[in-house]
Amino acid sequence: MTSSSGSGLTFKLHPLVIVNISDHYTRIKSQAQLSQAAAGGACCNGGDSAQASSLTPAPPLRVVGCVIGVQRGRTVEIFNSFELVFDPVSQSIDRAYLEKKQELYKKVFPNFYVLGWYSTGTDAQESDMQIHKALMDINESPVYLLLNPTINHAQKDLPITIFESELHVIDGIPQLIFVRSTYTIETVEAERISIDHVAHLKPSDGGSAATQLAAHLTGIYSAIKMLNGRIKLVYQYLLAMQRGDLPVDNSLLRQVSSLMRRLPAIESEKFQDDFLMEFNDTLLVTYLAMLTSCSSTLNELVDKFNTSYERQTRRGGRTAFI
Repeated sequence: MTSSSGSGLTFKLHPLVIVNISDHYTRIKSQAQLSQAAAGGACCNGGDSAQASSLTPAPPLRVVGCVIGVQRGRTVEIFNSFELVFDPVSQSIDRAYLEKKQELYKKVFPNFYVLGWYSTGTDAQESDMQIHKALMDINESPVYLLLNPTINHAQKDLPITIFESELHVIDGIPQLIFVRSTYTIETVEAERISIDHVAHLKPSDGGSAATQLAAHLTGIYSAIKMLNGRIKLVYQYLLAMQRGDLPVDNSLLRQVSSLMRRLPAIESEKFQDDFLMEFNDTLLVTYLAMLTSCSSTLNELVDKFNTSYERQTRRGGRTAFI
């Protein structure tokens, strides 16, 4: 890997791409931590220490996705990104999923093209070239955007590196290698407002949330956490009662049974009928609103056409009405 690229391309990176990659990595990391905690708890509850010790270490956490945007001449502008299904063992991506996502994004953003891919890590690796070559049938010269999730408070620059691939002859053998490219951050007014809002989604000095959204999410998280804790408490109590560690309390068992009978309430036929009726009413209201909007637009078009036609007929000395 050489120090800099000689292609002469100018890269413009939008903040939405950085936010998407950071969110992707954070979600996958949280899910992995929850899975490891659940596996550790299962091993401890089962008392099988040999099974716990035989667990193989998980591969380094890594996320992979595609970056999309436009290329105008020598300027490449990266607007957005989407996730990919990545197999860390075989170091390969799900091709069918990539083609489906590309088709969906093409319907929404017809001017955007797949410019390359992104990943997380401290530096480009030799195995990254395998993924890079797999995308060359979509873009003959894809870019590789690497985000370093390691927090370095002393570093003021963004932990983002953009690589290009160049064909170099090494020891008489032509090989593709990654070369670093410079980039600038490009943003529009809507992105600046959104990024500023996301940047303030954190607790203030007093401990309260800085925004209403953060306060709402914090309240939901606390409620779900409390509900989960109480369900675990009831479950552990019933297990202890079943094992005979605690005396049987028929009054409490009746309350638990009454609580459990409320769960199938939303699976009843009456609930499904009421739900479908309300759902259809909502769709009907939306349909009527669309018809009203189309009728209003058509009426404006007819008025403009009549006005334009009257002017033309008056110039020609004739009178016509529609």
